[in-house]
Amino acid sequence: MPDHSARILAEVAARRAALVTLTRDLVRIPTLNPPGRNYRELVEFLEARLEAEGWSVELIRAEGAPGDSDRWPRWNLVARRDGTRPGDCVHFNGHHDVVEVGHGWTREPFAAEVEDGRIYGRGTCDMKGGIASAIIAAEAFVAAMPDFAGAIEISATADEETGGYGGVAWLAEQGRFDPERVQHVIIPEPLNKDRICLGHRGVWWAEIETRGRIAHGSMPFLGDSAIRHMGAVLEEMERTLFPLLAGKRTAMPVVPEGARQSTLNINSIHGGEPEPDPDFTGFPAPCVADRCRIVIDRRFLIEEDLAEVKREVQDLMERVRAARPGFSYEIRDMHEVIPTMTDENAPVVRSTAAAIEKVLGARPDFVVSPGTYDQKHIDRIGRLGNCIAYGPGILDLAHQPDEWIGIDDMVDSAGVMALVLAELLR
Repeated sequence: MPDHSARILAEVAARRAALVTLTRDLVRIPTLNPPGRNYRELVEFLEARLEAEGWSVELIRAEGAPGDSDRWPRWNLVARRDGTRPGDCVHFNGHHDVVEVGHGWTREPFAAEVEDGRIYGRGTCDMKGGIASAIIAAEAFVAAMPDFAGAIEISATADEETGGYGGVAWLAEQGRFDPERVQHVIIPEPLNKDRICLGHRGVWWAEIETRGRIAHGSMPFLGDSAIRHMGAVLEEMERTLFPLLAGKRTAMPVVPEGARQSTLNINSIHGGEPEPDPDFTGFPAPCVADRCRIVIDRRFLIEEDLAEVKREVQDLMERVRAARPGFSYEIRDMHEVIPTMTDENAPVVRSTAAAIEKVLGARPDFVVSPGTYDQKHIDRIGRLGNCIAYGPGILDLAHQPDEWIGIDDMVDSAGVMALVLAELLR
């Protein structure tokens, strides 16, 4: 087969200004999650753009999914371009939601300012720059090779930042990632343009509640403080669980290095009286706390079994109960994700590695993400293993103030993704 690489990369380079414009337009739509603002506006913007280029487009609401409501509907877009003859389908998936702005910005978060070869703004890196790069890659490929086999799909999906249940999970449950329908998936998350992400660690979120007995705060001996009980739980975690996790290591190429061990984060703690409304100017009532809750975020390795992960926490709670009279607790599962890692010899991995070598002149690194992303749903629900994350941007900038993405990185990544299409849709 003739090598069309030069023609494809020229088409990508010719769209550099369009790539910048598209990224800026997407960033200027503040799709904040929670609660899920402006989802419909963004997918309608992409619908108009892609339909004008000849794509068939569907806007799909994840009705009934977690977070979906009439006030905050979970809108997703799926666009498709069929080739001239049968072949595989390559699907580019990117989430369109962004996290809260937070503090510490020196720029307007949704102005999409351009300076020194960078676009600044919330969502530039994570991951509207990746969505724009995938769209430009597909448009450049179609222009250079209109007589391609198979099909290309592009999806812009909701709620990845809060688990993806109103986005990729919902689409997967509808059969949108069935291996009979889609054969290759690339998720352009910001994992550096010279790296291929094969998967991610596992996660178990749970709520742990300790119970006590309410009493007057001047006579705490008549009550039983659930906060003190939780303090004993936290102390036991420091004494036994954190050292245990630090000793567990994985053969998975997780980045950064610190994430190659098992980890536990205490996500939140709430005890006693509820937080007062912001406009309340009085004082709290003197009560002994009869409830205390923590939310734990346990990240585990492909070598670990989920049942063992849960048993470690259960055993810890039982040790505390044995040492504390009146100790009572409950563990409630919130959600769980099994670790996943695509084989390095999978077709989409080989094709992307070859394209990176051609565009960047260097062999890529294979990595695994410390946190989960929407590959978990494509693997778990869709049963599609031929999936990677590859895209522009520096992972460390995600969720940070003054988030940015490099324009050259987007152009290079778009070139890589366009060459992957040429390889897989011969």
